[in-house]
Amino acid sequence: MTRSSFGALLAVAVVVGLALRLVRLDERPMHHDEANQAVKFGALLERGEYRYDAVDHHGPTLYYLTLPAAWLRGQFTLAALDERTLRGVTVAFGAATILVLPWLSAGIGRTAAAAGAWLMALSPAMVFYSRVYIQEALFTCFTLAFVAGVGRVATGGGTAWFVLAGVAAGLAAATKETAVIVLPAALVASAIAGRTLGTATWRNPMANPRRRRAALASVALAFGVAGLFYSSFLPSPGSLLEPFRGAGTYLDRGVNPADHAQPWSYYLRLLAYHSSQGVTWSEGLVLVLAAIGGATAWRQPTPATVVPAFWARYLTIDVLVCAAVFSAIPYKTPWNVLPFHVTAIVLAGVGFAWLIQRPPSRRVHAALVVIGVIAGVQLGRQAWRASVTYASDPRNPYVYAQTVPDASASWRRCIPTGRRCRCR
Repeated sequence: MTRSSFGALLAVAVVVGLALRLVRLDERPMHHDEANQAVKFGALLERGEYRYDAVDHHGPTLYYLTLPAAWLRGQFTLAALDERTLRGVTVAFGAATILVLPWLSAGIGRTAAAAGAWLMALSPAMVFYSRVYIQEALFTCFTLAFVAGVGRVATGGGTAWFVLAGVAAGLAAATKETAVIVLPAALVASAIAGRTLGTATWRNPMANPRRRRAALASVALAFGVAGLFYSSFLPSPGSLLEPFRGAGTYLDRGVNPADHAQPWSYYLRLLAYHSSQGVTWSEGLVLVLAAIGGATAWRQPTPATVVPAFWARYLTIDVLVCAAVFSAIPYKTPWNVLPFHVTAIVLAGVGFAWLIQRPPSRRVHAALVVIGVIAGVQLGRQAWRASVTYASDPRNPYVYAQTVPDASASWRRCIPTGRRCRCR
């Protein structure tokens, strides 16, 4: 695929992704978790106050990164805020996640990156949670950026990729506590993928002392970025210890949940197939393509294909490790599928690229393209249903303890009292 073709496909994917994420954005009632985040942001907006709360909230990036949106719309009080301002921030990061794909194209190829961009634009789960004012869209974006940075470093990338990995890690850590799962998983996956290629075809990227120093600087950068956010950009340095103090809370909640306990297969069933009262949902296409991409990773590479082989193995191992850890934790909510689903989507792009590059004839090639278009329409239709038609309907598998439509003003009733909602 030429660079111009890739650019055009990526641009259209972003436009389509934005359209699905922005349409009728203020129609769904605010979830009580969204109202909870709005209360927290309101204190920062009106009084410049932020303090990390490990019991009822996550990290500070969502609040600080909402400030420019509120200022640009001339909203300086909690009462002035509306759904479009708040959800517009998560929509922006949902679209930004698609724009991470070009950073991966040097490793997985432009065809795979373009296919991944389209799957990401149309994925019902990705679209739905980009329209919810909670941390997930930001966390998913930072997670994929970190995966990209680590992969580029492992394949010989220079200083810019060390910086990307460090900044993305710091932002992820300052967004949600589950960064302690996804960040180590990517590092472990990278190390294992390189080791499986063997020393005859793969050189340890950290063998060079200069690169080891760059890696240490990247770690320091990650701590610095996270520290800036948690300390309210330095005025509250004591807050840097709060995430560590809250670690026990999240560990206990994850292992011994009073609520939200689900079987290990919950996330797999959520993505593979869900049916409720005649309404069916499935991202099985993504899972099948990801399985194909993972299967191709273990072919014996040639010197010319060693980098693509590394990326395919790296992505496969990362998805498997993250999915296994999240599935093993009894505490489960549907939005926690995103940190590994986003990488599975990239791997699905690898699977699609392998299929489309293998056909022996143009007819088979054309048939695969047609099948891909039909499947994309099916995903897009589900994304519309999830985000508009069934946006607050319990038959929608992504809806979770959602406020009912006849209480559409409930989040505004909740905000003045500052009432805390314990469902996370």
